[in-house]
Amino acid sequence: MRSALDTNILIALWSATPEFTKSRDLLIQARSAGGLVICCLVYGELLAQPGIKAGFVDEFLTNTGIEVDFHLSREIMTLASGAHAAYTLRRRQAAGSEPRRILTDFVIGAHAIKRADRLISFNSKDFRLNFPKLAMLP
Repeated sequence: MRSALDTNILIALWSATPEFTKSRDLLIQARSAGGLVICCLVYGELLAQPGIKAGFVDEFLTNTGIEVDFHLSREIMTLASGAHAAYTLRRRQAAGSEPRRILTDFVIGAHAIKRADRLISFNSKDFRLNFPKLAMLP
């Protein structure tokens, strides 16, 4: 089973947050079930973290066997855009009461649907709302 990873799972490993142990355990569980992959936008978000250098990210990904998928297809972008449009409509109808989400989150979800068997994220609730058929962990 191939697992796609959201940015927050990896950031938790690199910081002294309460999620560190949970993130580590989720990655161990996912690795034992199959391959790990991140969307190129997750890679970009990792590089954008304060104090993080490209060499560190690349070495970490290599050492942990996490693949970076640098190819986004029309199918992924169409799925992401459709989910984002539906979210935007819901948000407008709710007078902005839903948290604001950016297109990147939708591309990460669409990438997981098309290129993995599930997504691992600490924002499972948001992904489940926008991609009801997406398998999630936790």
